[in-house]
Amino acid sequence: MTGAAGFIGSHVAERLLDDGHRVVGIDNLNDAYDVRLKHWRLDRLLQRDGFTFHAIDICDRTGPLDAAFSGAGDIHAVINLAARAGVRQSVEAPHVYADTNLGGTLNLLEACRAFSVPKFVLASSSSLYGMKNPMPYAESANTDGPVSPYAASKKAAEVMCHAYHELHGLDVTVFRYFTVYGPAGRPDMSPLRFVQWIAEGRPVTVFGDGSQSRDFTYVDDIARGTIAGLRPLGYEVINLGSDTPVVLLDALHLIEEAVGKRAQIEYMPRHDADITATWADITRARTLLGWEPRTPLREGIAALAAWYQENRHWARNIKTGA
Repeated sequence: MTGAAGFIGSHVAERLLDDGHRVVGIDNLNDAYDVRLKHWRLDRLLQRDGFTFHAIDICDRTGPLDAAFSGAGDIHAVINLAARAGVRQSVEAPHVYADTNLGGTLNLLEACRAFSVPKFVLASSSSLYGMKNPMPYAESANTDGPVSPYAASKKAAEVMCHAYHELHGLDVTVFRYFTVYGPAGRPDMSPLRFVQWIAEGRPVTVFGDGSQSRDFTYVDDIARGTIAGLRPLGYEVINLGSDTPVVLLDALHLIEEAVGKRAQIEYMPRHDADITATWADITRARTLLGWEPRTPLREGIAALAAWYQENRHWARNIKTGA
């Protein structure tokens, strides 16, 4: 599993280990965001039986990646959760996103072909739906008009996966995740940032007027869905979202409630690459995987706030961009 020290990857790995599977984790532990979070997640995994780790960059086509595959024994599936994430950052550094999200995926697909791995799971993104598709977003919607290099790189990775399915019979499940949040989440996304800023009495930056809505989805629900996608499906693209979009300011009020403090809000102009709303049609996930989100936003925010308080001695210093 790539991206093993990442937010979603670490939760998926924990669930797989809980179920008795053996997990070979790959991550390059880059500094795209504060590495203290990555090391915290990885340290927990390294204490588990059945988990081995390789510090490898999936962009590197030379020996280390092949060595990890050849040394893993009989591999039943590759779950590719390694990615450069973030819409705004991709505008500033598009080549990095293309290298990791497309080039890295291609390297893994080639490894699956070379080592006869039958199953590939790709983490994609709701950002592919852009701003012009009707909501809720169905997987059949037109995704040919991405508005950021991040979305474009994820679209390209999906297309490359389809080519390997057609050419080599690789069974592929592509998941389009919708605004994943929870304990030890990404510090460039609003839930963790807002918790930290409110807890520490810092101003809370809101881009735009706060009326934008997101289909916030709890990370444990995402992990369950991702593992369910390991079954044989041919080639499928599947949304994983809460199917319950929430206005950003309403989510902020839930965070205020969980933290027990009021936010000092500072409004900033909306970024051109930001989309105004996301909303997942999860009919396909229900039909193919029997999957439903289980965690209401209030409950998930409370779990995030509790994690922050438990780890506040170091989490208060996580770099969140303000």
